[in-house]
Amino acid sequence: QVQLVESGGGLVQAGASLRLSCATSGRAVSGYSIGWFRQAPGKEREFVAAIGWGGVTTYYADSVKGRFTISRDNAKNTVYLQMNSLKPEDTAVYYCAAGRPPYTSLVRTAMGYDYWGQGIQVTVSS
Repeated sequence: QVQLVESGGGLVQAGASLRLSCATSGRAVSGYSIGWFRQAPGKEREFVAAIGWGGVTTYYADSVKGRFTISRDNAKNTVYLQMNSLKPEDTAVYYCAAGRPPYTSLVRTAMGYDYWGQGIQVTVSS
């Protein structure tokens, strides 16, 4: 089992920055890819970013590319999502997830992940 706990969310104004953290425990997560997803009210959960187990390969949704940066510190069992230039449309519950997607095509889908955190609210006011 892998446990994931998100932190760092909150209410900010448009243009501000937040850094989300995903603390992991349980089975060694250094071999897992970690993804961030978000879900806004009335919308489906969508992919935000992901990082491979080595911390080198990263993936981003087009909507956040250039504004968000994902990174991981395997020594601390923590993955970060630095969110800059936040927009009201970034408002959502953000989830981190751990998995071993067997195919690259699954990295951007919820199907590629086996373990999920509880989620944390990010609200961006205009």
